Amino acid sequence: KDSMADSIFHYYQELPKYLRGYHKCSLEDVLQLAALIYRVRFEDDKSYFPNIPKMLRELVPQDLIRQLNPDDWKRSIVAYFNKHSGKTREEAKLSFLKIIYKWPTFGSAFFEVKQTTEPNFPEILLIAINKHGISLIDPKTKDILTTHPFTKISNWSSGNTYFHITIGNLVRGSKLLCETSLGYKMDDLLTSYISQMLTSMSKQRNAKGSK
Repeated sequence: KDSMADSIFHYYQELPKYLRGYHKCSLEDVLQLAALIYRVRFEDDKSYFPNIPKMLRELVPQDLIRQLNPDDWKRSIVAYFNKHSGKTREEAKLSFLKIIYKWPTFGSAFFEVKQTTEPNFPEILLIAINKHGISLIDPKTKDILTTHPFTKISNWSSGNTYFHITIGNLVRGSKLLCETSLGYKMDDLLTSYISQMLTSMSKQRNAKGSK
């Protein structure tokens, strides 16, 4: 039962991030996921197939829609849909999550920022914050440029228009300065992930000490 409750919650949390085009994914994944999203909405009802070309924004990441023409999308999505006949809505949600769970950006909160410190990276960056740390992503290619684990982040600050982090120690560290109106959200997330990490580290230390 828990996995069902989880799947409903995570599906609706992850779907909008997927459709905004924040993850890097193959065309095969995209077609499979589109067929599953269709199934979550309409189950086995095929009467909406003719509407697929008009529904692409609800089925396919927005930056990939132009990769195929609408009729090719429809043909390919229907072919993938027919492979899973009989799947229920809930099973389709779980299958959707199983595919995206494998991606390194799964479970992230994403922030589009303008960065002013790193000449080798694009000016507009996508920052993903998840349990592995902070990843800097090229918004055009979706490639992860670098990931900073929380253990390497020594300092951070935020305001109404900015978010700054220091990676490494203060002597040899590097700074990343970002312009964003969501600095407070990034600050909150980072604070909670790092306090979680510190709590589990101190628990491990205590467990070792009491042996």
